[in-house]
Amino acid sequence: MKDKFFNYIHELQDTITAAFETIDGKAKFQEDIWKRPEGGGGRTRVIENGNVIEKGGVNISGVHGKLPDSMQKYFGVEDADFFACGLSLVIHPKNPMVPTVHANWRYFEMYDQDGNIVDQWFGGGQDLTPYYLFEEDAKHFHQTCKTACNKHNPEFYPKYKARCDEYFYNTHRNEGRGVGGLFFDYCKATEEINMKNWYDFVTEVGNSFISAYLPIMEKRKDLPYTKAQRDWQEIRRGRYVEFNLVHDKGTLFGLKTNGRIESILMSLPPHVQWVYDHNPEPGSEEEKLIKVLKNPVDWV
Repeated sequence: MKDKFFNYIHELQDTITAAFETIDGKAKFQEDIWKRPEGGGGRTRVIENGNVIEKGGVNISGVHGKLPDSMQKYFGVEDADFFACGLSLVIHPKNPMVPTVHANWRYFEMYDQDGNIVDQWFGGGQDLTPYYLFEEDAKHFHQTCKTACNKHNPEFYPKYKARCDEYFYNTHRNEGRGVGGLFFDYCKATEEINMKNWYDFVTEVGNSFISAYLPIMEKRKDLPYTKAQRDWQEIRRGRYVEFNLVHDKGTLFGLKTNGRIESILMSLPPHVQWVYDHNPEPGSEEEKLIKVLKNPVDWV
């Protein structure tokens, strides 16, 4: 299973980076192959200063070795080895009318001292972080997610949509990071769903990403915007940074397993503002967004 999924994310990385280079029309991804001293490595691809994309990364990795003590305590195991692979992406567009997007699809195995698999699971999802709320964009993104889920189980979309709203939430701000999407983790084999079923589901979601996001980028990338709207985008990006550094489990896992720091932190935007006690004007488009972030919406 690990080889099958690792091959899949290699191909998906190629497909997604090619699509983003085409829509940007200027910038190209810089590729960086790296090795992890304890075992494994990855292929980082970063794009910057394009016509459409200000900064973005589409990274894959496959790492293995002894599970660090802190993670063994977290999982409640002793003297375990692990293998983890996945694709993680974040795209920060230049135009504040285009939402930031994040996605991740991953697979994890844990082994005993004899090399036997003692646990394995899939995880991942995709979510949208707008700066200005276009309801039709949120509906399109969520409908694409729901369609992918429904091909496997009609219960998946409402379940993983709710988990996304719960997970991507800045509790210290009492607001969501964005308008959500899907979030699933610890997808393990049961009597009803085997690991191949989970593989088929996760790859279905991965394959849906381009159709979920690129039509939104295409529709909004050339809209006019003001300096004030750009400032708002940078203030909201600050909230994005706060979530990734304070709450995100993937960032924490990477840091605690001696992951490659440049790849882990590629999700951070290049231009950000923190304005003291900033609040949007009552009745403004900015306030409209905040109201939605305070109370998750059922978009479809």
